[in-house]
Amino acid sequence: MEPILYFIIPCYNEEAVLPLTFPGFRGKLTELIQKKIIHENSRILYVDDGSSDQTWEIIQKFAAQDEHIAGIRQSRNRGQQNALLAGLLEALKYADLTITMDCDGQDDIQAVNEMLAAYEKGAEIVYGVRRNRKRDNLPKRLTSRLFYRLMNWLGAESIYDHGDYRLVSARALRAFVDFKEVNLFLRGMFPLVGFQSTCVYYERKTRAAGRTHYPIKKMAALALDGITGFSVRPLRIITGLGLLVSLFGFGAIVWAVATHFLGYTVDGWTSMICMVAFLGGIQLLALGILGEYIGKIYMEAKGRPRYIISEYAGKDHLQEKEMNDNKTLC
Repeated sequence: MEPILYFIIPCYNEEAVLPLTFPGFRGKLTELIQKKIIHENSRILYVDDGSSDQTWEIIQKFAAQDEHIAGIRQSRNRGQQNALLAGLLEALKYADLTITMDCDGQDDIQAVNEMLAAYEKGAEIVYGVRRNRKRDNLPKRLTSRLFYRLMNWLGAESIYDHGDYRLVSARALRAFVDFKEVNLFLRGMFPLVGFQSTCVYYERKTRAAGRTHYPIKKMAALALDGITGFSVRPLRIITGLGLLVSLFGFGAIVWAVATHFLGYTVDGWTSMICMVAFLGGIQLLALGILGEYIGKIYMEAKGRPRYIISEYAGKDHLQEKEMNDNKTLC
């Protein structure tokens, strides 16, 4: 029997993009169903991440016109990672496998066929990986390369040039449910799940319309979540740095005492200021790193829901969920 596939597509203020990319998503779903690669009950599940434009109204329109389209809406904007999680855990109730991808059309929809072929050969997780970054500007290419190298150096397992375009089987997704992090970095979490995995390479396209909702600031925040969420090496680095500074300070004390007794004492305003500034900077940096980890412990200890679904759209099984408005899923 063919597997039930759910496309999970997060959206945030994408009213200009959705009408342009929807035909491609729907056409691929139809093609796979007609070729009997996937089951008739397969769906495209849009996840509205608390948009402030007409994104949800467009999703509702799609769902009303087509039984293969469904939608869920978060009660407020919580970020792409939480939107993906909401879609994945909702789809897990019905699907045998899921494919997550961006709604802007940059992820090559044709790579889905290769992903499904890899799944048929036994892969439980298939990562969509960019062949190159020719379309990115120089700063983005450099920061991306730096991020992946830094993640690997810190000991956090990650797939180079893989975003959130991936196929995940229901078996792997059920294992993933046991990961309870509030600070999400899905591209680092799925490699930890294990199971057989492989990569499919594709050319990333230009955005269909509008502008990206992932500027440098958000990318930096995501990178920080990835680093602090998957490695304690920064803490070990500041421990080693503290040891080196302590040894240096001890040597400076010995030197100061020796010069005092030898009568070579001179005014040391410049050296003192440099020393104070250096030590102060090191201390503030160390406190900042410690603060990031403590803040994440604080958020994890609260145990707040990672997403809240406020509305559902769809003619079939999702329709009955309307009676459970504001239902919280952890």
